[in-house]
Parts: sequence; structure tokens; C-alpha cells
Amino acid sequence: MRGALSWPFVRLYILTLLYFSANSILNVIIPLKGESLGATNTTIGIIMGAYLFTTMFFRPWAGKMIQRYGPIRVLRTILIMNGFALILYTFTGLEGYFVARMLQGVCTAFFSMALQLGIIDALPEKDRSQGISMYSLCASMPGIIGPLLALGIWQTGQMNDFTVAMIAIAVLTGVVGYSAKMDNQEAKPFPDKSEQGAKMSASFGQLFKNPHLFKCSVLMLIASLVFGAVTTFIPLYAAQVEGGNAAIYLMLQAGAVVVARFVLRKKIPSDGKWHSAFIMVIMLMLAAAALCVGFSARGGAGFFYVGAGLMGIAQALLYPTLTTYLTFVLPQLNRNVLIGLFIAMADLGVSLGGVIMGPIADIFSYSFMYMICAILGVSMIVFSYERRKIFVEYKK
Repeated sequence: MRGALSWPFVRLYILTLLYFSANSILNVIIPLKGESLGATNTTIGIIMGAYLFTTMFFRPWAGKMIQRYGPIRVLRTILIMNGFALILYTFTGLEGYFVARMLQGVCTAFFSMALQLGIIDALPEKDRSQGISMYSLCASMPGIIGPLLALGIWQTGQMNDFTVAMIAIAVLTGVVGYSAKMDNQEAKPFPDKSEQGAKMSASFGQLFKNPHLFKCSVLMLIASLVFGAVTTFIPLYAAQVEGGNAAIYLMLQAGAVVVARFVLRKKIPSDGKWHSAFIMVIMLMLAAAALCVGFSARGGAGFFYVGAGLMGIAQALLYPTLTTYLTFVLPQLNRNVLIGLFIAMADLGVSLGGVIMGPIADIFSYSFMYMICAILGVSMIVFSYERRKIFVEYKK
């Protein structure tokens, strides 16, 4: 397995694309279905947020299980559970959606950790950022077509098509996943339960003690909150924007993610150093995107779609940049668990984007809620600045 674009890795990227195809459809269908059943934004936010809240909770344990059993064995087991969750969507209502979202959350915790840690361990240091970027790119690609497909299914009222789509995705993901391979991914010795618990507790403490992990986690948490607010409520907010279309917005955002991650994948720092200016520009784009989306209810579709492009570019660059940086500076002994904690912060942020911002939208308005997101983005521009070299020199 040589190079981030060699065939064994490409097969993993295809698996990633198939796995996340379901979410690109569900992210549109669930809010629309909830609104049609009279659910409030708060309820919709809780259902949508249950997915990544559950993912966040299981990520650290996913890292441990992958260390014990190896990523391939974990991957094959989790694909069976994922297939059951997707089929559950086809014959249940909002209560069933909530359960299915939680099941999906467990699956995604193990799936994404298995693939990302497998890619990180198998690639040489100089190719890590490309591998992570390609994984993230393929996780985003379904967002180009999925929203349009979901909106078409919803507008025609042919929910049988939704059933066929979920079953097809479950089967294809399982077939490709069972044929995937990763080199040098043998299971490793696992400590006894007391030692395991002590190491896990120590790892959680590193979230606040390790300056690398703390800074990256706060940035990812707030940025993901903004991303989550967009994903959850754009299907409903678009109706308030003159000339606005949720499917077009989500397609533009996903398209910007895909193009930026592919075109700019070699520009993402892969040297283990903290690049303040680079991160600050990303957070500036995030704040500007939220501001454009919030203003579009008055300013029109132009601001709406500009916000989609800026949001997509920010989303494309931030995650692989921070993840790559952490792979260099975190201690090797518990790197998998610490990266799991970092990714858990991203999951928590997306979840909070629905759970916290839903009540704000109910009390005030969608526009006000997105303006709050813009203010949070501006605060992260200041937070990401670091004049000293502590984030280069700190190693343990």
C-alpha cells in the first residue's frame, strides 16, 4: 500500500462514499418529515442531534476496540448493524427515526475511526494529510447528489423509492466493506480492565491538559456547531429565502467541500507545526458563511448561495488540517484514543448545532440563530491565533 491514491486506499474511499450516502438523503428527509408531522425545531434538532451525540460518546471506546481487534474485524461487524439501522428508517415514524439515528451513531463511531486510524497507520507521514483529505472528500461527495435525490423523493411522495434507496445503500456498503483490506493492521495486545480504565481516564484528562488537543478540540467544537445548525435547519430555512432552494444550497456546499479538498489537499500543512494564519482564514470564512446565510432572508438567494460556498470551503479545510496536526504532536502511546476524543468534539458540535440552535430558532428566528453562529465563528478567529511556539515544541 503505497501512496494515498493507490488502489487499496481508493477502495477504502469508495466504501466511505457509499457509507455516507445514506446521511445525505436522511439529512433532508428527516427535517421535512418531522415538520409534516407537526414537530417543532427543538424536536427535529434532538432527533438529528442524536446521531452524532451517540457517535461522540462511543468514539474513545471505538479507538480501544480497534486497537484490540484490528480495524477490519471491527469494520465488518459494524456494517451489519448499519444495514439494520438503514432498514429501520423505511418502516417507522419519528420515534423509530430517533432509535435509528442512535444506532447509526454507534456505527459511525466505529466506522470512521477504523478507516481513519487505518489510513493514518498505513500511510507515510508525508502522505497523511492527503489520505485524511481524500477520506473526508469521499465522506462529503454524497452531499452533491443526495439532497437533490431526497427532495425529489419528498416532492413526488414516492416513499417506496426511499425504501429502495436505503436497502440498496445498506447492501452495497456491506459488499464493498467485506472486501476491504488494510496492510499491517494486526490486533495489538490489550491491557486488563483496571489498566484499561486508568488509561482511559488519563486520556480524558488530556483533553484539557494537552494544549494541542485542547485548542484543536475547541476550534472543532464551535465550527461543528455551525456546520450542524446548517445541516439540520437549511431544509426548513430555505423556504424563507426568496429564490432559495435547500437542495441547491446543500449541493453547492458539498460541491465546495469536494473541490476544495481535492484541489487544496496538498496545501494542507503536514509538518506538525501550528499555522495560525491558515486556521484564522478558515474561521473567517466560517463566520462570513454564517453571516451570509443569516442575512439571506432579507438579502436574497445571492447571499444564501455565497454562504454555501464559503461554508463548504471552511468545512473542507478545517478538519483535515487539525487532524493531521494532531497525528504529529500527540503522544504515540495513546494517540488513537486522543484522536477519538478530538473527533468526538466534532460530533458533539454537530449535535449541539441541532439541539441548542433548535430552541433558539423556535424562540427567535432562523436568521437570528445563524447570526449567533457568525458571532461564534468570529470568536474562534481570535482563539486560533498563537504567537508563541508552544504548539510546535510541546510533545508530551
